[in-house]
Amino acid sequence: MKELEGTLNTLIAADDDCKRLMQIPGIGPLTATMLASEIGNGSGFNRGRSFAAYIGLVPKQHSSGGKNLLLGISKRGNRYLRTLLVHCARAALRTITFGKTPFGGSIERWIQQLVERRGKQKAIVALAAKLARIACGMLSRGTSFQQAACAC
Repeated sequence: MKELEGTLNTLIAADDDCKRLMQIPGIGPLTATMLASEIGNGSGFNRGRSFAAYIGLVPKQHSSGGKNLLLGISKRGNRYLRTLLVHCARAALRTITFGKTPFGGSIERWIQQLVERRGKQKAIVALAAKLARIACGMLSRGTSFQQAACAC
């Protein structure tokens, strides 16, 4: 186990994208390396939502005749990466709940209102989709995590 952790830390130390992804609250070394390998430089995705759809973190749509019907998440794409992002979101939500503010105020208010409106589990999946969008935006623009600019 220690040998694998050492290998993972060596990979992270050599990759600037992984270092930047680990600045996002809730994202750890394993998720950062998975995201960096899956997204690349972000040129394959038009925007963050298309990456979230690629890994299956957006609602299925059954729309017809001008009526939009959104169901549960599609669960398509990389199942392991989706699971990691949900666990990261759960960890980030836990820090928000205990009063530590890893995000800017806008995301924090949004997620607290979502927990009240829809429940904790749906809020966790929504935050996972938000983390995927943030990660894709960071890698495609080549920027680092900024709390104030996190209202994407």
